[in-house]
Order: sequence, then C-alpha cells, then structure tokens
Amino acid sequence: MPASLLTTIETSALPFEPYRTTPVAELEARIRSVKAELGEALLILGHHYQQDEVIQFADLRGDSYKLAQMAAESQLCRWIIFCGVHFMAETADILTRPEVDVILPDMAAGCSMADMADLDAVEAAWSDLSDVIDTDDLTPVTYINSAADLKAFCGRHGGIVCTSSNARAVLEWSFAQRKRVLFFPDQHLGRNTARAMGIPLAQMPVWNPAEPMGGHSEAALRASKVLLWRGHCSVHQMFRPAHVAQFRQQYPDVKVLVHPECQMSVVDAADLVGSTEFILKTVNEAPAGSTWAVGTELHLVNRLAAENPDKTVMFLSPMVCMCATMYRIDVPHLAWSLDNIAQGTPVNIVKVPDETTHWARVALERMLDVK
Repeated sequence: MPASLLTTIETSALPFEPYRTTPVAELEARIRSVKAELGEALLILGHHYQQDEVIQFADLRGDSYKLAQMAAESQLCRWIIFCGVHFMAETADILTRPEVDVILPDMAAGCSMADMADLDAVEAAWSDLSDVIDTDDLTPVTYINSAADLKAFCGRHGGIVCTSSNARAVLEWSFAQRKRVLFFPDQHLGRNTARAMGIPLAQMPVWNPAEPMGGHSEAALRASKVLLWRGHCSVHQMFRPAHVAQFRQQYPDVKVLVHPECQMSVVDAADLVGSTEFILKTVNEAPAGSTWAVGTELHLVNRLAAENPDKTVMFLSPMVCMCATMYRIDVPHLAWSLDNIAQGTPVNIVKVPDETTHWARVALERMLDVK
C-alpha cells in the first residue's frame, strides 16, 4: 500500500475470515441484498480486468480513469466500492465529493507498475537531474497508473497526468510548455507515444533509479527529449513478436490489436494499438466473422470473446497472463465490504491526505483541459 494512501478499519467490524469458507451462492445473495438495501447510496465500480464473478455486480464498468470520472459525476452515492487496485481508489477519492467514502475491498490489491515509481525515487531523480539540466524546463508526466503522491508531485511541478488514450495529446501539451518530459512509471507507453510523434529513440533514455544519474552520462541527459522511467506492466510485458507471428501463420486474416503498454517490438508487429476503451470499441464494432488476436489482460479478452460470439476473439499470448493483484478482489471481499457498510462499520475506506489531494487534482484537471 503506498504511503500516500490512508485506510480505516473499524475495530468492531465484521471479521473477514468467515467469508473465506462461506458458500459462494450465500455470499452472492448477501451482495444482492445489501445492494438493494442501500440503493442509490451505493455505487459499485468494476474495472474491465476484473473476474466475471465480481464484475457481474458492478453498476458501472470501465478503465481506471473512466471509472473515476463516473464516480465524480455521481451526485447520489454515499459509498463507492472500487473493484480495482489502490491507485484507482485513490483517484476516485481525489475526484469525488468530500462526503463520499471510497472503499477498496482488499487493500492488498495493488499495481506492480505503479509501485515501480515511488515518490522518494522520483524526487531523488528530479534532484539529480537538476544538477545537469534546468528542471524548470522539464515537465513531469505521470501515467494515471501511479500513486496519488506522484500525481501531486506533477501538480506541484507544473506537470500533468495522462491515460493510455490521451498520452499523445498530453505530451504535445507538455512540449508546448517546456523542452523536456520526465515520463513515469511506464516506459513502454511513453516510448510508443513519443516515437509515434517523431521523437528519435536516441532522445529517449531510460532512467534507472537504481543507478547513479539513472545510468546515463551528462551528455546523454542533456541531449534527451523524453526521459523514460524504468517501469512496465507485468501483464503487457508478457507479449512477444513471436506470438504475433504465430497467430498470423495460423490465421491469415487475423487482426492483431494490442495495448500501448506492450513493448515497442509488439506494437510494431500489431495492426492496431490503443487503450482499453479503444480495444473494446474496436472489437465490439468489428464486422461479424472477423478474427482478432488481442494483447491485453486475460479476463478482458475472454469477456470480449463471450460478448462477441459472431467473431473469433483470442488471447495473443499462449501463456496465462492476468492481472494478479486485480484478482485479489473477489466475491468474499466484496461481500465482507458490503456487510460492514450495512452494519455501520465500514472497512478499507481510502482517504488521500488533503494536500496530496489538492496537488493531484491540479495535475488531473490539467489533463482534463487538454483537448
């Protein structure tokens, strides 16, 4: 759990352990009962990567930012249960009304990518860079898949947040403000986006926080245009160009569709590249009879296949590749969270400190203003 995230568990809360052994049918009945009891005061958000057993109870589905936007727009709810991971719950808390409590059913549901860039490491990098380049001419850009305190860091330093769907527009905005960008935590989204804008790879060194000066000479840093943080998504890292080649050999008419968090070599081999929402829209609107190999999280691809029976939709990798931390949100944790709300002992309320909320909101609002 990131240091920027605070959580509360009432001492009189119902213990979780009994929920582990309660039959699933009974837990599902409890979930439906509490949902009916709380009505519009409760909003359950389900990320696209969630398993079917959980997302069936979601009032709204989406990617991380779309869900946070939906939460912010809700004027009736008192409780939000976010079936996702910690940075998503933080963003929802930042954007929602003060009286709304955001709950993460299992606080162990983290994000390995988000954890690859922490505030101490980013502040240390910023300090080191200030010895070589003018950081007043450096815009920090954080992917939304990051902790609230990193969003706040960007807010304080004239920076901005991006999503996988608006990364190019955000980089264009950034270069209109300043000469260079520090992009974290996902190097692949930054590289794929900047290269599509015509920025040479030689001007995109990867900053390794474990090495002095990120592992680069002062000359290389001065020549940089985009400094990429050494981070990645463990799910999208699994896909390889060989997987694309195998599908093309087996299915000559296949269209390969991948997420921009994939490695550059996979993006180069694909037919289409886009965000989670782009992937959903593309497959849902594709003609009947078309064949797709999709490079993103397994639960999402399987759900796409089930919801598009008139098309062939396949997972790009021969290996199981799901978001393991997202998988921690399960039916027992969801039922436990709801029962505790119902009895007045809410658990796992996510609260971002006020100052962090202020500066993170500044960075998020800059993103919203980018067209």
